Amino acid sequence: MKQKLYKPLGFLFLGLAIVGILLPVLPGTPFLLLSAWFFARSSEKWYQRLLRNEVFGPMIRNWERNHCISCRTKLVALICMVLAGGASILFAVQDTRIQIGALCLMAIGVITLLSIKTCENPAELDQQG
Repeated sequence: MKQKLYKPLGFLFLGLAIVGILLPVLPGTPFLLLSAWFFARSSEKWYQRLLRNEVFGPMIRNWERNHCISCRTKLVALICMVLAGGASILFAVQDTRIQIGALCLMAIGVITLLSIKTCENPAELDQQG
């Protein structure tokens, strides 16, 4: 029963993570970590694919071992959210209600990202993988 529910949820959260990478007003990291959690419990094949990924693997391992993400990951995510999201709000959207909604989503993303513990020495953690 778990596999029938968890595997589709893994794909759902992986999709949201990809959307979060492309849309700066939506955080991708929490969705990626949720995706890994669901795949770890339902699909060894997809879980291993995430762990072997050069970009996402170290982040997932850091989270699983120490419940933290690297300072670099946080910095890149914050810069992307502020630059791309801010540009979208300022230049691409004219409706004030949509601008406020996008700002609220960005604020949630920033708060979520900043509330996650930062790895003390991610280089050492990545080498353990």
